[in-house]
Amino acid sequence: MAEKRDYYEVLEVPKTATAEEIKKAYRKKAIQYHPDKNPGDKEAEEKFKEAAEAYEVLSDPQKRARYDQYGFAGMGGAGGFSGGGMSMEDIFSHFGDIFEGAGFDLGDFFGGGGRSRGPRVRRGSDMRVKVHLTLEEIAAGCEKKIKVRKLVQCKDCNGSGSADGRTETCPTCKGSGRVVRQQRGIFGMMQVQSECDTCGGEGTIIKNKCPKCGGQGVIRDEEIIPITIPAGVAGGMQLTIPGKGNAAPRGGVPGDLLVLIEEEEHKDFVRQESDLIYNLLLDMPTAVLGGQVQIPTLTGDVKITITPGTQPGKVLRMRGKGLPRIDQYGRNYGVGDLLINVGVYIPEKLNKDERKLIEQLQNSPNIVPGAADKKNFFRNLFGI
Repeated sequence: MAEKRDYYEVLEVPKTATAEEIKKAYRKKAIQYHPDKNPGDKEAEEKFKEAAEAYEVLSDPQKRARYDQYGFAGMGGAGGFSGGGMSMEDIFSHFGDIFEGAGFDLGDFFGGGGRSRGPRVRRGSDMRVKVHLTLEEIAAGCEKKIKVRKLVQCKDCNGSGSADGRTETCPTCKGSGRVVRQQRGIFGMMQVQSECDTCGGEGTIIKNKCPKCGGQGVIRDEEIIPITIPAGVAGGMQLTIPGKGNAAPRGGVPGDLLVLIEEEEHKDFVRQESDLIYNLLLDMPTAVLGGQVQIPTLTGDVKITITPGTQPGKVLRMRGKGLPRIDQYGRNYGVGDLLINVGVYIPEKLNKDERKLIEQLQNSPNIVPGAADKKNFFRNLFGI
């Protein structure tokens, strides 16, 4: 499926759907497109995976909130399962409980002869960190190095958990990591495979455990991790660094590092998606007579020309001086603008000479506004 579909559309639920309604909708889709019911049907397999990805996001309150606000861009530029796609192993590992009672053999994804899933491969847990960025860093993209305390592979046993490097075949499951039991489902009695309790699904047991890690194959230590921040990210977005989360016990697959972007407040600019807003306060002579003023940009100060008679509320636009634009898939497609809101400063205090100068202008025909001037002024300033 070349083009991603909205997750709510995939599960056919409204955006106001409850967690239970989402789970029920996913179960319905998963059973409809389950490979056991659609052997050899590639389209059904893709829809099965698509539904699983949608459920993985919408069943998680934090991921759902990011998706509702930022779309696919909030998922690290891809989608569910940390943006790395998914296999059948992923789906049944994460959501196998959804199919309980449906009569499917979880070890035989395609109904083709009772294949076993094999020993369980453990996965390390994900880690979440926050990274604070300035608008300048967001505009250009940047590299960050963060120090995290996490589970890392034990060097004494090379992550095996065994002091002598040896393991033994589990006597209960005979190395398969799975045991078979009978269960009644909607299609009658079926053989259902489940994880072996003796070995935890690994198929092997350790007799002589590593004293440093206690047989787990992991210890807690510090690691410095480089992170590449692409240009154009926004506060609230989450980036995924595959394999940089906690190490998994006994040589399993490490988790991911989830990087939450936090945007620092800028002293000059307010961000509006990919555009930047700068509030320029002119003195009265410059607003009336025109001239040049210096304003900041993310790449340095520049001078702009103020035309004579510039009114407060006027918006000047500097094209291409904003932030990179990224679409819902994280792809860049241009640069935003710098919008300059013009205000005019009216002094509250005047000395004797200043007051005299203003009084001399008070009754001049070009100083006193007419009816048309009043109408145009408020239309430009407030849109009324």
